[in-house]
Amino acid sequence: MKFSVLEKNLITQLEDRIRDTTPGVMVRAYQGGRIICDVAVGNTYAYYDLASLTKVIFTTQAMIQAFEAGKWNFETKVADLLPWFAHKETRITELLTHSSGLAWWLPLYQEINTTLPRDKRREQLQGMLQNLKIEKQDTAVYSDVGFLFLGFVIEKLYDKSLDDVWTDIKNKFYLGTTLEFHPDNKPVHKTSLYAPTEECPVRRKLVQGEVHDLNAWSLGGVSTHAGLFGSIDDAGWFSLHLRSHLMGIARYSIRQKTAQLFAKRALPEGKGDWAMGYMMPTPGSASCGTYFSLDSIGHTGFTGTSVWYDPKMDLSVIILSNRVLYGSDNKAFGKLRPEIHNWIVENYRRSGL
Repeated sequence: MKFSVLEKNLITQLEDRIRDTTPGVMVRAYQGGRIICDVAVGNTYAYYDLASLTKVIFTTQAMIQAFEAGKWNFETKVADLLPWFAHKETRITELLTHSSGLAWWLPLYQEINTTLPRDKRREQLQGMLQNLKIEKQDTAVYSDVGFLFLGFVIEKLYDKSLDDVWTDIKNKFYLGTTLEFHPDNKPVHKTSLYAPTEECPVRRKLVQGEVHDLNAWSLGGVSTHAGLFGSIDDAGWFSLHLRSHLMGIARYSIRQKTAQLFAKRALPEGKGDWAMGYMMPTPGSASCGTYFSLDSIGHTGFTGTSVWYDPKMDLSVIILSNRVLYGSDNKAFGKLRPEIHNWIVENYRRSGL
């Protein structure tokens, strides 16, 4: 394979840095909608556990489509759709911007009965969530729990199961991709094609082709906070899809102004770096490095994945890895990720592409 100067430089930089950080990493970048970088270093795989990229690829997309169809607006309260939700003034937008005051995480998997059918597990989940307390904070607190509530919101908005909503979303926006949930935690392809994540103390095995997140696993692999698997092509497709919506060149029913509305900063500076469902860069510690503008949107995944798009540079960077194979507590990848973004921008500018 013939690499560009940009790619050769990046490969050298990555080879020096991934030792003890991640078994392997795949990096792709698009500028102006065309690939300027596509490299794989170390042990890489066809498919990765996308982890919290599920939040933007599936959940935020489903919420945008329902918004466009007039099924909710930015004043809609969660309790308007879910009468069992205890906090009557909480708006749906607070779930999307992680500003509801809900807990960031709960070990729900410890109480969910994994021998029950998946729909019964969701009933169990509802029972566990409906009386949760809210503690409003001065700043946003990233919350998987908030996105679990969005799962019930989506089922109500569409009057369908999450599986069926995902099928519709995939057919409309991601047709031709291999983006997939693994219902009942059964891999779609050969297990060996998936990047292994971690020796799980709960499941007592090396997790491969099965969602790493224990709450998503206990729900049967399909959720609004985690569960999607995909390839570098799939994650790249999503980044191009995001770009085309923001630029108004998508052939879908989402209007440009709606896409841009969701991509705008939704919280005051200092209160949290969030658009509607999308992360925005935190000055001084952004996972997309120091060159991406403050208008950039994206998301990261716990397993070592991320997608970022900067509309000012018209630049997307996608990273897939299985950094958790070296242990969930391994923090080294958090330092590497912004470096990768910086290297791409620097190499791109030097190469004069």
